[in-house]
Formats: sequence, C-alpha cells, structure tokens
Amino acid sequence: MPDELVAGSWARPDVAGFQGQSVAVSRLDPGADVDDLYEVSHRTEEFKRLWTFLGYGPFPDKDAMRSWLTSIRDSQDPLFYSVYSRELKRKVGMISILNIVPDMGRAELGHIWYSPLAQKSGVNTEVTFLFLRYLFDDLRYRRVEWKCDNRNEASKRAALRMGFQYEGLFWKHLIVKGRNRDTAWFSIVDEEWPAIRSNFERYLATPGLSLTEMNRNLTTTR
Repeated sequence: MPDELVAGSWARPDVAGFQGQSVAVSRLDPGADVDDLYEVSHRTEEFKRLWTFLGYGPFPDKDAMRSWLTSIRDSQDPLFYSVYSRELKRKVGMISILNIVPDMGRAELGHIWYSPLAQKSGVNTEVTFLFLRYLFDDLRYRRVEWKCDNRNEASKRAALRMGFQYEGLFWKHLIVKGRNRDTAWFSIVDEEWPAIRSNFERYLATPGLSLTEMNRNLTTTR
C-alpha cells in the first residue's frame, strides 16, 4: 500500500440502529429483547450449540440470560445490538462493534450470533453490510476487522464470503471456556470497500447471485 502520511482522528461509533430490507438493528434492550433472544437460542440442544465458540452461554434459564444482557447493556466497547428479522417477526441474534480505536480509524465486528432459524437466510449478510457501510461511508474508518476461533469454520467462510481478507492466525490468543483459542484474523480496509460495497448492493438487489464468487474475484493491493 502507498507509504503516505495519514492525519486526523475519527468519531466513535454512536449509531442507534439501522433499518434494512429484511432486518432491523437496534441497541440492546434487555427487557425488550430477552424473550425472543432466549427462545431462538435455547429451544433445543441444536440451538444451544450456537454458543460453542462464544465466551458465554448457553444460559441455564431466561433470568440468567437477562442478567447477562443487563450486564452488557451500557457497555461502550463493545457496543451491543440486537437483530430483528422481518420475515420471522422476532429478534434472532446479536452483533457488536468492538475494539474501537478512533485515533486509528479502526474497529471490529464481533460477538456475532444468530439463531439456526435465521442462518442462511441473508440476515447476517445484510446486517454486516449495514455496519460496514456505517463505519466506512459515514465514519470514514480505515479498517474493519473480523476475528473468530480458528475452529469456527462457518465464521471463517462468512468472513471470506463478505469480502474480508484473511490476515493470519494468532496462536493461543485467548482462553475461552477453559480451552485454548487460536484466533483467525480478517479485515477490510478502506481502499477495498468501494468494490465490496458494490458487490453487497448487487447481491441484495438481485436474488440468485453468489456473493462468494463476486468477492473472490476482487482485486486487492495486499
């Protein structure tokens, strides 16, 4: 990439939410969100497996989940959001903006989970697009990251599908639920965003297109 001087600082993310075609995203509200979020993530053992790679959950009961949601509600980093599916007419998951470094124009999307009810429905794709558009187009950030447990093949596929570039593996990065976590690291940088944004827009407007194929053919300067 060009060796150029970069000056200035960037605003901290402070968005209340987004309205998309198939989703509505809003700042976490434990009282309003817990019924849906608990039900769509704990109804069967299969549903509970969505918590495998997260540092919390599943929860023994709804009150325990409400206590956890309450404990993170006012966090400023991460900033937590709940995701509503218009098709399913309920909250189906969560996402956050975290590791926010305004002085560097950098942030991460993480703490992402969705109910099996919403997986492969396009919810994650549109929600990710709305956050990327906000961070790159509104805040003019230089870099957005995506990190996950290296064992989480679905998350790694999702990152690549949506245009994130793999940067490497951080060995023994964390201990999660008593187990070592090697963390796979991905990012999009500002020079790459216009082409990725165009692919997202085409994909969301045209059923049947493959976002994976479109982003696989991106030209990158890395």
